[in-house]
Amino acid sequence: MTRKFQGDRLLVATHNKGKLEEMAHLLEPFGVSVVGAADMDLPEPEETEDTFVGNARIKAHAAAKATGLPALSDDSGITIDALNGAPGVYTADWAETGNGRDFLMAMTRAHDELIANKAERPWVAQFRSTLVLAWPDGYDEVFEGIAPGSLTWPIRGKDGFGYDPMFVPDGHDITFAEMDRWEKNKISHRGLAVKAFVAGCFG
Repeated sequence: MTRKFQGDRLLVATHNKGKLEEMAHLLEPFGVSVVGAADMDLPEPEETEDTFVGNARIKAHAAAKATGLPALSDDSGITIDALNGAPGVYTADWAETGNGRDFLMAMTRAHDELIANKAERPWVAQFRSTLVLAWPDGYDEVFEGIAPGSLTWPIRGKDGFGYDPMFVPDGHDITFAEMDRWEKNKISHRGLAVKAFVAGCFG
């Protein structure tokens, strides 16, 4: 039996504005307002696990313990079949520079490695999102969403964030970055994970 979420304000354990906005939009229909980790002056815990669920648990439990509030965290990334599932949990790390994150650099690296590996098209990939809702007593619930698709090059579109401009979801001929945000949220990995979270914790 899934533990239900009580209340109308949810702490989302992320410092990523794009993720926070997406989560706020996805939860708006359920009367839940969202507050981010940065608004609560929470530090970013070190992500030391090698799985999405492991890193999501670290962030959710740290935030719940620090604030005494239930905290929802998301660990997400892109897995590319021809690169043996890379970058996976290192999706954001591929974009790290000394001055913040550069996702054009990260997408270029993914493309260059596919070419170096002589990977045949279609370049099958999946966006994956794992949500963990943790309570201050140490209990948690886990929800996952997977958006299957393939990669395209050159990149296309100006919306979205991260690797969105190179990802074409199955059944579509445009990238996530070319999609209307609402359309993307219906089929995105995070949208599907939030749907599972809502069904489990609000249903």
